[in-house]
Amino acid sequence: MNKKAIAIKCLKAGFIGLVLLILYAPILVLAVYSFNSTDTIGTWGEFSFTHYAKLFGDSTILGMIGNTLLLAFLAALLSTVLGTAGALGMYYCKKRTKTAINVASQIPIINAEIVTALSLTLLLCVVIGLPRSYFTLLVGHMVICTPFVVLSVMPKLKQMDNSLYEAALDLGASPAKALFKVVLPQIIPGIISGFMLAITLSLDDYIVTSYTKPATFNTISTYVYNATMRGNAHTAEVLSSFWALTTIIFIIILAVVLTANLTGMKKKEKKK
Repeated sequence: MNKKAIAIKCLKAGFIGLVLLILYAPILVLAVYSFNSTDTIGTWGEFSFTHYAKLFGDSTILGMIGNTLLLAFLAALLSTVLGTAGALGMYYCKKRTKTAINVASQIPIINAEIVTALSLTLLLCVVIGLPRSYFTLLVGHMVICTPFVVLSVMPKLKQMDNSLYEAALDLGASPAKALFKVVLPQIIPGIISGFMLAITLSLDDYIVTSYTKPATFNTISTYVYNATMRGNAHTAEVLSSFWALTTIIFIIILAVVLTANLTGMKKKEKKK
């Protein structure tokens, strides 16, 4: 390998490293300061698990985290069922109908989230007359999650072998049995990807949540925002406990991604 090729390779590696640094530096800073005894970033006291003790010792914060996780799981589960059914319907319907439904399903993805939030509030709370409740919040999260499930499932439907479904029908299986025994097993990776993406979107959402949630209900995003807006001495103490939460979430996600990649690499090696 000549010097020019080595230089280009080093530049590529350096550029990728710089991008990764910019992306993950804020998270790494929070992770480091989550083991700091002070409540201010930039001021180092001593190594301590104080913020973790605050996180697990505050029943209000733990309840809010539980609310967020339960909401994300329910919204992702219902969105996955609805999105998978919608993707199957789109795949097997006529071309013009498929195109029309596909365009309609992508509107919530392209549309500004604030517009979606205001539209949901107007429809559910003004036109229909529903009070802001857990139901309106769940519907709001399903609206933003379901289109992404459809996008995850559709490529797997296009990749599957249609002859297997037709063979199952020829062998006497009912359409429902052929669907559950032949089609769904082939698109399981897309369904799982859609479910995980839906959970991520629900956990991350603030705008739709703030417009559709009841006054007494908080998620991580709304809780942090409200705590920041108060701007009192208690705010720094509350927010510092979220440094610990950020670190825990990052470690869990990193472990899941590494496990999935290593499992995939082992499967590829076995196939070879």
